[in-house]
Amino acid sequence: MLAGKHVRVKTVRTKLVPQYIDPVQPELLETAGSLIDLYRSLTGKTREEVETEVTELVGDNPSQIVQQGLSKLLEDRCEFEVESGHPPDELRDRMFQTATEYRASHAGKLDRQAVLDQVAAELSVSAQTIEQSLFADLKAEQRLISFQDITKEQLLHRYNVALAQSILIKATGVEVLIRHDTPQRMRTLFRAAKFHRLICEMETPGEGCYTLRLDGPLSLFSATQKYGMQLAFFLPHILQCRDFDLKARVRWGPQRTEKQFVLTAKDGLRSHLIDYGSYVPKELQLFAESFNKAKTGWQISEETAILPLGNSFWVPDFRLTNYLTQKVVHLDIIGFWRRMDVVKHHQKLREHAAGKFILAVSEQFQVEEEENGELPPEVYRFKRTPLPDEVAKRANEISISDD
Repeated sequence: MLAGKHVRVKTVRTKLVPQYIDPVQPELLETAGSLIDLYRSLTGKTREEVETEVTELVGDNPSQIVQQGLSKLLEDRCEFEVESGHPPDELRDRMFQTATEYRASHAGKLDRQAVLDQVAAELSVSAQTIEQSLFADLKAEQRLISFQDITKEQLLHRYNVALAQSILIKATGVEVLIRHDTPQRMRTLFRAAKFHRLICEMETPGEGCYTLRLDGPLSLFSATQKYGMQLAFFLPHILQCRDFDLKARVRWGPQRTEKQFVLTAKDGLRSHLIDYGSYVPKELQLFAESFNKAKTGWQISEETAILPLGNSFWVPDFRLTNYLTQKVVHLDIIGFWRRMDVVKHHQKLREHAAGKFILAVSEQFQVEEEENGELPPEVYRFKRTPLPDEVAKRANEISISDD
């Protein structure tokens, strides 16, 4: 992701216009190639050494903002780790204790090399190893162990996407209209919205068209940074649609002035994601596995259908089927949520959903202060992971109600 100082935009009245780059411009392709070659050669160097060499290539002048932004995207593809034979904090404690004892026995004098040699002898390593490991956990001393390679063309396209993502982090609301895409693509997109736990309303304004209304991070009371990143990560999934219009309300600048940001398929931004066709969080996979092992009397399976919901639609996470009665209860596990959104969604399901349902909400993803009032009985609040026995208990109660 681009840092704030790398975001190039201009304002035209009430609109926010990103300054995209031309991904086929020869000069930029040459710059991208040079940067990639540099990062490929830096494996084994400390973070400080990496930053020094990059600065020598791109400079720190504000006029080099594009080059610096490209470098930031490459840095995000690097993996750094602490390289030390012994935990650095333990070595520092050992050195401090040994130095204190040395001073006490040498009339307050300190011989740093003698202390190093003593600690090295006690740990059966060289004094040089101790010296190198003492501060290895400092960020500047972390070493580059791997770099996720990329082509220069991909890097330039990634820059434009990152620029748009940086704008969405400041959004109060986003609306996306998608036209005439395949059912498979739409299921994938809806599952991606759930994967990123976004607060999202969905409608069908016309045949073959879908509208997604997403809360922006700046519309929430809390968790704004984490939610903003999830919204930004969702953008590349939208870019995989063949015809879309995205409109976002954004609070921009020191005064947080409201601006409008518009992005369409005609802007030519290219998603860098591989389209795997399904987006299921690991915790949901683990929940399904634990549910099957719990022998609850219910079979759990991933729900992939787009279910009608009045003038809207619904894509629940799981379908629970009772082994004996074959009754079905849909399970929807909601990410970031507010009580008002859950109540509204619950009411819409009560009015339009065909069949029974359970809404499960995580207490760790509530994004506003507690409100008075009970949630509906079909809403199950859990702390970290839904409990299979509790879900099955509620499914039993719901399936026999109104029989």
